[in-house]
Amino acid sequence: MRGERIFLMKKQLMLGNEAVARGIYEAGCRLVSSYPGTPSTEITEYAAEYCGDCPDLYCEWAPNEKVALEVAFGASLAGARAACAMKHVGLNVAADPLYTMSYTGVSGGLVLCVADDPGMHSSQNEQDSRHHAIAAKVPMLEPSDSAESREMAMAAFELSEQFDTPVLLRMCTRIAHSQSLVSVADRQDVAVKPYEKNPQKYIMAPANAIRRHPVVEARTRALTAFAETTSLNRVEMGDTALGIICSGTCYRYVKEVFGDKASVLKLGLVNPLPVDLIKDFAAKVERLVVIEELDPVIETHCRALGLTVDGKNLFPMEGEFSQNLIRRVFGLDVHEGITADEAIPVRPPVMCAGCPHRGLFYTLSKNKVTVIGDIGCYTLGMAQPLNAVDSVLCMGASVSGVHGFNKIGGKETEGRTVAVIGDSTFMHSGMTGLVNISYNASNSTVIILDNSITGMTGHQQNPTTGYNIHGDPAAKVDLEAFCHAVGIARVTVVDPYDLDACDKAIKAELSAEGPGVIISRRPCVLLKSVKPKPPVHVDADTCRGCKKCMKLGCPAIHMESASNKAGTRAVIDTTLCVGCGVCEQLCAFDAIKEVQSV
Repeated sequence: MRGERIFLMKKQLMLGNEAVARGIYEAGCRLVSSYPGTPSTEITEYAAEYCGDCPDLYCEWAPNEKVALEVAFGASLAGARAACAMKHVGLNVAADPLYTMSYTGVSGGLVLCVADDPGMHSSQNEQDSRHHAIAAKVPMLEPSDSAESREMAMAAFELSEQFDTPVLLRMCTRIAHSQSLVSVADRQDVAVKPYEKNPQKYIMAPANAIRRHPVVEARTRALTAFAETTSLNRVEMGDTALGIICSGTCYRYVKEVFGDKASVLKLGLVNPLPVDLIKDFAAKVERLVVIEELDPVIETHCRALGLTVDGKNLFPMEGEFSQNLIRRVFGLDVHEGITADEAIPVRPPVMCAGCPHRGLFYTLSKNKVTVIGDIGCYTLGMAQPLNAVDSVLCMGASVSGVHGFNKIGGKETEGRTVAVIGDSTFMHSGMTGLVNISYNASNSTVIILDNSITGMTGHQQNPTTGYNIHGDPAAKVDLEAFCHAVGIARVTVVDPYDLDACDKAIKAELSAEGPGVIISRRPCVLLKSVKPKPPVHVDADTCRGCKKCMKLGCPAIHMESASNKAGTRAVIDTTLCVGCGVCEQLCAFDAIKEVQSV
């Protein structure tokens, strides 16, 4: 039974992700399991903030997105409302359970929040997650601001239970990380449904699955009929000379550019798409245009209905859209905004001053080692002047990839090729690759960059840190013991600040026979628990300007002209320097020294 809800609405300024978390909380959700991934991470972080005052809500970081969705499914199977959140490439990892979950359906409402990243601000591709919704045959909602993010998160649970299906809530970077006013209310008291054994519904052996497929198709037809009348989709009639169909962030751009000078069909339910609603709208306007980021999903649907429509013949397939892009396409005046001074130099992303990965990458680069890389802060080892990474594909691919690379290269590559992977990424999907290396016996070297945190997404805990999502003590995976347990005989731990130790460990491992693991262990320098050492400085009289320290690519070091000598000398910004001492080890002239306190 569902308790009465008291509508005490008040407005707050919220990020889109924060609003999703609020909607999850207000909807009576009892479990959230996720793996962090920009731009989705804050959904779970904000949801976890409600746990202290709401004992009925449990939140966690899972090792990967597949596990997270399966945990949420288990909670749903037990009768509770459950959710998980991930970025678009994380949905690829979770696709296996999702596609079959479409067949089983749910007990308690189940919502999967997925954040796409048009423009690839923090991603390796511009994947359009609507294709997963279409292929898995599950409904997908897409909000256009923070208020709708909350509302649609709540509606998704209702839809999930009404149609016995998992529901996808599609965010994008611009909505996830922008702010707008949100009306909030009290949490619903949604009781846990009693568990009822139903093997025909939940055991997807072929004999049962074949009977569930017609149920999925019938559900899609029912959802399509629902799409015709739901308030999630709405028509806003204006000037009928131009009719625009859009969703999500594009709706906001369209309204800002045209106001009521165009008629708009705003789609909040983007799968399945309505038929009659679109046809009726098209009949009322003289020209029909679909404006959607990334792939022509809505446009293709319109063309299948026999409509004449403009879309990707006008707009690009790639990148984020903007108000000015729309203005240019329609020949309108472009509004000039504030632009940065062109003289300002470009600041490429770099590893932080004192980053523990830098010493390890310097050593790999110096030894001309081929590096199969992975997803994390350490991907930045690809940048100049280190140029230390040769390949980056997806989470965990470095470990699997180095095995295949060496199986083909043999003796030619085994002694000069390594895989690098972070501690969190190793737990996500590197473990099975290491099992494969051990089981299929390749002479491969794997370097685990253990910085004691999930760094790239903003310092989330993971199974190797010893703490849970709330910072409370938790079981800690022993990386050395794990590697030994899967059959790796040699496991070496080094401090990446010790260049000599790194050099010896890498050379020893590359010259040895059989698989081996090096664990480069030092906490991320930005962790609150890490206390920086006093900064170092360069003695201008001793420095010879050889630029060897510049090969580290440390943002705290730069070259400038010395006032009393010809040429340039190294200078260290003491406001950035954390005293890691790596540059000191490179200076042949003993010109870099610790700043003496006065």
